[in-house]
Amino acid sequence: MIVKGTYFQNDAKKPLVYGDVEITNQRRRRLRGEEEKEGILCEPVMVGFCGTDNELMHMGSEGRLSAKFPEGTNRLVNGHEGIVWVPSQNRFAIVLIRGGNSYDPTRYTEEESYFEYGCDRADGLFADQQYFHPDMLLPIPEGYVENGKLKLSFAKKMVFPDPFACMLFQLERMEDLGSAHNFRVAMRKYKCSEEEARRIAKEEIFERTVIFGLGTTGMFIGDLILRAHPKAKVLFVARSPKESPKVQFALRTTKAEYLQNEFATEEETAKAITEALGGRATTFIGVSGSNVEHRIAFEQKVLGCNGIYNSFSLGPKVSFDTMPFGFENHLIFGSINFRQDHMEKAIGLLAESHYDEIVELIDREEFARDPMDAYKNKIYSKNAPMKTAVIWNKKYVEEA
Repeated sequence: MIVKGTYFQNDAKKPLVYGDVEITNQRRRRLRGEEEKEGILCEPVMVGFCGTDNELMHMGSEGRLSAKFPEGTNRLVNGHEGIVWVPSQNRFAIVLIRGGNSYDPTRYTEEESYFEYGCDRADGLFADQQYFHPDMLLPIPEGYVENGKLKLSFAKKMVFPDPFACMLFQLERMEDLGSAHNFRVAMRKYKCSEEEARRIAKEEIFERTVIFGLGTTGMFIGDLILRAHPKAKVLFVARSPKESPKVQFALRTTKAEYLQNEFATEEETAKAITEALGGRATTFIGVSGSNVEHRIAFEQKVLGCNGIYNSFSLGPKVSFDTMPFGFENHLIFGSINFRQDHMEKAIGLLAESHYDEIVELIDREEFARDPMDAYKNKIYSKNAPMKTAVIWNKKYVEEA
C-alpha cells in the first residue's frame, strides 16, 4: 500500500523525506513465547517529535541507518510518540512501541531480538496509514472523546506516554538498584532487619538528587521521583534562566529546586551544585546530552560515595578514574526502555496532568513542505519549545 509520510534514508543531502512510501503488513511478536500476528491498519492522529528522530536524521546523513531499516527496505518511516485511530475497532489507541522475541522488553539478552515502531526495524507513525500489532494498541481512558473526536488538550498529552513510561522504568531501576546497593549499610546504621534496610536504602538513594538537564525527560523523572519520594531533594541544573516559562512550568509541576548553570568553569558549577544540595549527590541523572555530565559527576566529585549515576543521554561518552570510582563505590547504569505496564500507567498519569501546556503544534503542511528545514529551524532549533507535535489527521481532533 502506498501512503504519504516522512521517512529516513541514507542520504548525505536528504536523510529525511516527505512523499509516497510503501507500507507492508509484517507479522510481529509482542513478547517471547507469544505467536506472531499481522498488524491492524491504523490512521495516525497526533504525533510528537522526539530527540531520537533528530539523531536518526543525522545518522542518515552519515549513512549509518541501514541496521534500523525494516527488513527488505532501504528506509524507515519515523515517529514513535502519538495516538492513532483504529477504524476496524472504532476506537483511539496509544501504540506500544517496543516488542519482539524477548521475555522482558526492558532488558533483552544477546540471543533475543526486538523492534521499535518508528525507531528500529519497524515503520512508525508519520504516515497517513500504518500497520500495528493488535495487542500493542493500548486503550485510552474514558471521557476524552466527544462526537468521535479527541479533545485537543488530551491529544497533546498523548505524545508523552513513550518518554513518560521510560521514566517510570528509570524510577523503578533506581529504586531497585539503590535498595540493593546500600541496604547492608542501612542494616548496620539503623540496626534493623534486611527488609527494613532495603526500604530505607530505596528512599535514601534520592536524598540528594541532581538532574543535569531540563528537557521533557528530565522534567518527567523529577516529577516521578517526588511523587514517589516526597522527602527527596531534587535539583534541576540547566542553562535556561529561572524566570523562563520552561523552568517555571517544571518547578510548578514537580516542586523541585533549580540551579541555572551560568558558571564560567566546571569547578564553579560543581561547587554551586554541592552547596545547593547540602552535600554530594546520592543520585546523579544525566539528561543534557552533553559530555559535561560525567565530568561534573566524577571529575568534579558531585556524585557522593555509594551514589548512583544514571546515564540517560544519548550520545555522550562516560569516563571515570578507576581509583576514586572503586573506593567511593559508585554504581553506573544506563537503560532506555519500558514495559507495557509502564506505558499503561503513563497514559493514566498523563491524562490527569497539565503537560499539554508545554506542547506546541506545527502545521502538517508546513512540516511536509520541507521536513528537514522544520527539524533544523523550528522543532530542534535553539528557540524550540519543550515539545513539538503535529496533528496528522485533523478530522479526529476537536481543535476548538
